Amino acid sequence: MRMGKKKQPSYRVVAADARSPRNGRFIEIVGVYDPRPDPSAVRIDNDKAIGWLRQGAQPTESVRKLLEISGAWEEFSGEPRTRPVLTPKGAPEPAAAPAAEAKPAKADTKAAAKAEAKAEAEAKATADEPAEDSK
Repeated sequence: MRMGKKKQPSYRVVAADARSPRNGRFIEIVGVYDPRPDPSAVRIDNDKAIGWLRQGAQPTESVRKLLEISGAWEEFSGEPRTRPVLTPKGAPEPAAAPAAEAKPAKADTKAAAKAEAKAEAEAKATADEPAEDSK
């Protein structure tokens, strides 16, 4: 949303419905961008921005650049996807997600833990048996 006087712009970064006009109705103010000082001032509430991105908000190119400057975009893009990735029919399957790779490792650790517990139980059982007298 453009603010300020003629030839003296400042901008509000807002969450708005796509059907709203540029300077029209908005849902929430997420931050402020002032391009006039050198260097330009970017003040964005990263928690609010990430919250809207998680809900499916699509930033414009200029807002995405501002989110990259504030660090909100990297924080959001580093999170695992919560929505399924849709592919057109006949397209190859997407590469395995990192979360899918973590599952076998988790199973390996469970199997290793079971084997370790079994070994400890056997060691305890042999220690509890009375020692044979050697002649």
